[in-house]
Order: sequence, then structure tokens, then C-alpha cells
Amino acid sequence: MQNKSITKYICSECGHITTTRTGKCPSCSSWGTLEELPPEDNIKKPSQVNLPGIKIISSLDVKAPQRLLTGINELDRVLGGGLVPGSVILIGGQPGIGKSTLLLQAAGTVAKKYNSPVLYISGEESDAQVALRASRLNTASQNLYLYSGSNLEDALVNLDNNNFAFFVLDSVQAMSAGDNSSGWPGSITQVRAVAQRVIDSAREKNIPAVMIGHITKDGKIAGPMLLEHMVDTVLNFSGEGYSSYRMLRAIKNRYGSTDELGIFEMREDGLIPVNDKSGLYWNRDDSAVPGVAMTIALEGNTPLAAEIQTLAAKTIFPYPRRTSRGIELNRFQLLTAVIERRCRIPASTHDLYINVAGGLTLQDPSADLASCAAIASALKNTALQAGTCWLGEVGLAGEIRPVSRIELRLKEAARLGFHNAVISSREKVKFTGIKLITVSHINEALAGLLIH
Repeated sequence: MQNKSITKYICSECGHITTTRTGKCPSCSSWGTLEELPPEDNIKKPSQVNLPGIKIISSLDVKAPQRLLTGINELDRVLGGGLVPGSVILIGGQPGIGKSTLLLQAAGTVAKKYNSPVLYISGEESDAQVALRASRLNTASQNLYLYSGSNLEDALVNLDNNNFAFFVLDSVQAMSAGDNSSGWPGSITQVRAVAQRVIDSAREKNIPAVMIGHITKDGKIAGPMLLEHMVDTVLNFSGEGYSSYRMLRAIKNRYGSTDELGIFEMREDGLIPVNDKSGLYWNRDDSAVPGVAMTIALEGNTPLAAEIQTLAAKTIFPYPRRTSRGIELNRFQLLTAVIERRCRIPASTHDLYINVAGGLTLQDPSADLASCAAIASALKNTALQAGTCWLGEVGLAGEIRPVSRIELRLKEAARLGFHNAVISSREKVKFTGIKLITVSHINEALAGLLIH
């Protein structure tokens, strides 16, 4: 007697699979999100399995892939040196952040630079909308081809008749894989089928493919988590609504590092790569102002000069206010307690406000010493020595701890024109481009660097 196939249901929100159809998903508690999966075919397993031949890795003749440069330096650097033939890249970001603009610029640049056809598949915009943007970005060329529609099979047929350099899919949630896949575009089943079809086409033609993905309100790429496992590279394109700057990071990269950071400026003529990144968060004012301290933070492998500003105002209320932007509030309160306890500088009678200029968010513990210096400077209303950067992690005992990649930070500080660098006495480093002031305790660090 043959076993009947079991009907399964999948949640369109979290991807949970169950054999019972209920109104609410048992995993994420979302209502009305369970969809029926297509029945699985019975696959007969062979009675005997032939194992593939085992090879010694060192005997394999493997060459580094010949990458395709997009002509956009920041994008190529984050990718690890360009697009790898046969690879699939997924880029996600907030609506309107510039994902389509970035990839249309890359497609147009490759089409002109290599004189090779590039296919741009748009499932969300019409021909006129894409053409208008390409004209504004000055990327339109005879080698840049466009397909507008939601049927992926009709779009990928064009790959058989042309020798495309690479193709772009905008977006994976807007496309339908064909008649064989059930569900609306954007559903779990369709997203998985579309991604698999793009991966198969990229590997079959040995050309790179880039897919745009929507994100949820939590900042994660919409669809099953399997989507991020299927592709070779996952990029996150982010930015703040009040700023024209955009940041590109690699969350996953099989062909490169995930430590690189690309920064772009959004203008009327498109996204422009930012070369001097430290200039974004530092106004290069040489005047000494109380409550201001400088540090060199790391975003991946990219050193950034960060200006930490603190303001102290006396209060008559028993519970002083603590406001933080760019530094975690709990970390700010902890460092304030260290200053009050270890340096004997009273802070309980003042409201304290701390801010990292330019909208930068610091999670690097190397900013602790600069934060403490800015807090102490604001409370004493005395400025710190100009031309000094502060690099160190501060412990609860007031001790100054070493930070990672100190040589890279010092090199950037010297390039930017800093004269002094306050570092931990436990750092094992020799650097001649800048004067090193080694300290072991926060009291020692503040002793001679406050201008009275």
C-alpha cells in the first residue's frame, strides 16, 4: 500500500513548515500567513550509491578568478576586487536608499568600459522610468539592455542569444519564476524559486548576477533565511534619512573579506564614491573647545576620524539627565561613573550630553578614552590639547587597555595631521610618524592634557 503524500504548509513571514493548517503560525504567531506547499514527487532512492572520487586538495590546479570591474571603486573594493564570473550577489537596503541607482550605474559603466552587453531586469519599474533614470545618471548606451516585466523565464531567455557581461535583477521579491511555481511574487515559494533560477543561469553562462532584495522593518532581507545561504555575497546598503551619505558593507562574501566599508554620496547625478572618508565626520577645526576629543575608529578595515562632543550643564534636579547620540547610552553612563569615581570629578550635579559628530555610530571600545576625555573636559570646562587623538579602552578600575590594529589607526592619525596620540602603556608598538603618549590610568591620561 502506497503512502499518501502529506500536505505541508509554509509561513510567508518566517518560513516555518507545518503539516497542520491553522489561522496563526505556531512559530512567529502571525495570522493568515500559512500557504500550501506544492506536493513533493516521490523520488526512488537507488539501492546502491556510487561515491564520487576523492581528490587531494593540494593537487587541484585552481586559479584565482578573473574579476569583472564595475568601474565603481567603492563597490569593487567591498566585493573583494570586482564581480566573479558565475557568482550571485544579493544587495539589500531600505526603500529609496539607492540600490537601483547604484546597480544601474554599475551596469552602464561595464557596458561602456568593456563594450559588452549588460542586461537589466526590472520587475518594479516601467521602461520609461528606468530609461529616465539612466538618462539622468548618464549611463545609457547601446550595450545596456532592459527587460521590464515580472516573468523571470521570459527575461532569462535573452541570455541564450547574447553574450552578456552580467545581469541585474530588480528585485527578487517582484519576480515570478514561471508557471511551475505557485504563489504570488514575493512569497516564500516564489522567492526561493526565483533565486534558484538566477543562480542556475549565472553558473550555466558563467557570468555574474546581482539581485536586489527588499528588507523588513527589522532591517533583515525579506524572505526565507535560505536566500542568504544560497547566494555567494550579501551586501547591505544603508544610510540615514537626514544624510546624503550611503554605506555599503558585505555581510557575507565567499570571494573576499567582510571587513571593507564603501561610502557614497547621493547627488542629482547619482552615487559618487567618497575617497577621504575621515573628512565626513571631522570639521578639521584647530581651535580647542571644552568637551571635544578626537579618536580614530575602525569600520571594518577603514579608519575614520571621529569627533566626540560632550556638553555639561548644571542642574537643580536630583536626577541629572544623560543623553547620548552615536554612543550607547549605557556605555556613556558607565564611563561617566568611571570619571566621577576614579578621577574625582563630580558629575552628579550636571546634565551631560554626548554626541558623535556627523551622525556616526561608534561601537568600537577604542573610543572609550576619547569619550572619557571629552566628559572630563566638559565637566571642568577646560579644553584638551589640540592636535591630540585618544586611542584606548577604559575599564571600570580606570585602567587603559590596548585596542586592535593600533598601527593602522596611528598611520591614519599621522596622515590627518595629529601631533599626539594617547595610547595604553601596554601597547607594543613603535611608530615614528606621531608622538606617542603612553598612559596606564585615566588619571594619568588627563593630568597633562587639559589646558587650564
